[in-house]
Amino acid sequence: MSTEKLTGQQIAEAGLTGWAHLADALQTRIKTKDFAAALQVVNAIGEAAEEMNHHPDLDLRWGRVDVLLTSHDTGGVTERDLRLAHRISDIAAAAGVSTDSASVSRVELGLDSPDASAVAPFWAAVLAGKQAGDDVVDPYGAVPLVWFQKSGSEEPRQRWHPDVWVEPAQVRPRIDAAVAAGGSLVSEEAAPRFWVLADPEGNKVCLCTTQGR
Repeated sequence: MSTEKLTGQQIAEAGLTGWAHLADALQTRIKTKDFAAALQVVNAIGEAAEEMNHHPDLDLRWGRVDVLLTSHDTGGVTERDLRLAHRISDIAAAAGVSTDSASVSRVELGLDSPDASAVAPFWAAVLAGKQAGDDVVDPYGAVPLVWFQKSGSEEPRQRWHPDVWVEPAQVRPRIDAAVAAGGSLVSEEAAPRFWVLADPEGNKVCLCTTQGR
């Protein structure tokens, strides 16, 4: 089995249903009737993961299980992830539930700064994270990744902006909902990689997909 990082096109051709390719990972949400049913799904996934020697990140809550799959040694999705994703979909189907990608997102925090090297150590310290190249990451994956974007120093300016990764089919519904809620579409010049939106006060957010990368 190949351990090479797959392209977005290869992942799209894999025939996965109910999974979203967000940034460097596959994600899904399995909705169940209660906590006990969710725990049964987690146990079944755990057995499959041990058997395949490839382990997902699982978030167990009442009535749902969130699953994230990535291959940390390659920094992206590999055939191992696709194989386990198919297995997890089978586990969900056997439990009478299904995988859902419409409601999942992945949030990253971008900080616009004229000098990232001056501020990155502070954010690594206050978040109990570590610097990885130009990013600040949480070793436990509980805090969103923080990355830095070169900017000018003119005031006033927005410093923080979220990047929200979604599957491509969810971009238009989320834009429509944001506009209906009083926001605006600032730019789609970089689409389909990302769209820039703003709330009624002008605070910006990017909706990002893996397309065009």
